[in-house]
Amino acid sequence: MRYGDQEHLRRAPYREGSHQPQQPGGVPLWQRFRGEEWPTLREVLAPVRRTVGGWVLVPLMFCLWPLLVLLGLYPMARTARRQARRVFAVPGPPGITDEAVLRVQRIRGWLALAAAFWVLVVYGSSDDWGRLDEQFEVRLAVTPVLVLVTTPVVVGVLFRLAGPAARPAMRAQVRPAVLMALKYVGACTAVPALLWLASQARGSVQGLFLGPLFDLLVMTAPIWVLMFVAFASPTVARTAFTMDRVHATFPPILTGIVVWELAGIGLLFGGLPPGPPPVQLCAVVGGPATVTAVAWWEVHRLRTRFGVSLRGRATAANRR
Repeated sequence: MRYGDQEHLRRAPYREGSHQPQQPGGVPLWQRFRGEEWPTLREVLAPVRRTVGGWVLVPLMFCLWPLLVLLGLYPMARTARRQARRVFAVPGPPGITDEAVLRVQRIRGWLALAAAFWVLVVYGSSDDWGRLDEQFEVRLAVTPVLVLVTTPVVVGVLFRLAGPAARPAMRAQVRPAVLMALKYVGACTAVPALLWLASQARGSVQGLFLGPLFDLLVMTAPIWVLMFVAFASPTVARTAFTMDRVHATFPPILTGIVVWELAGIGLLFGGLPPGPPPVQLCAVVGGPATVTAVAWWEVHRLRTRFGVSLRGRATAANRR
């Protein structure tokens, strides 16, 4: 069963005497996390309650406050995921999906993360670790701006290269893509704005008895919006704001350009990564270079396997 194919399944009660909740068709609880909607917190805790009893969880939650925070974060994540999938739903038939490209992209992403972590562990100092939050905030703030600035240029080039017969169909898909881009940029912009408002609100009640509780309350909104952006990002990254409907080669081309822009901005604001010069060169150039290589390999496969050319779009028979 593929991702998103469980929309027709409804939640079912747990079988009597079984510690693994089931759904019609024998779908276990863990597999529902890949479906349209996650199970409720009550359904997630049901196996634990059946094993140790529900009342045992009460003193456990008060003794282990991280568990209490986790139990509060799960419903937030569930609602944020549901809203993200609803707001950023892609209408119409699915576009071209190349499983081999998706698999290579995932492998490349994990390898890049492991390489960055290795560089920090081996060569990083305490200051380098302390700048991680700052670098994350810079990327979060800059990436939407880069995408908005670069997208019209790429679209203009694709329109210029496309044949006259393909342009009307491409033009019809621009408006939905722009609306999705505005929604995503608005959500990304709301994260730092809500964090700033939360810090101002926390400072206003500093020293009061309800300070810690108030901190948790004011951080609820920015955390929820951050989860919303995180769950929306896979769809946005895969379709590039549904610009793949405008032209199937748009997502890899945009990715290959933006990744170099991000590398330049990271070098400008963050400086060189730690380590000797060969490691610094690989860290600065290796990431964008591998992303670009995978992007152009995707363009090659779109051309050779799906019949996509820069002067036209893939036919419906070539879509998967």
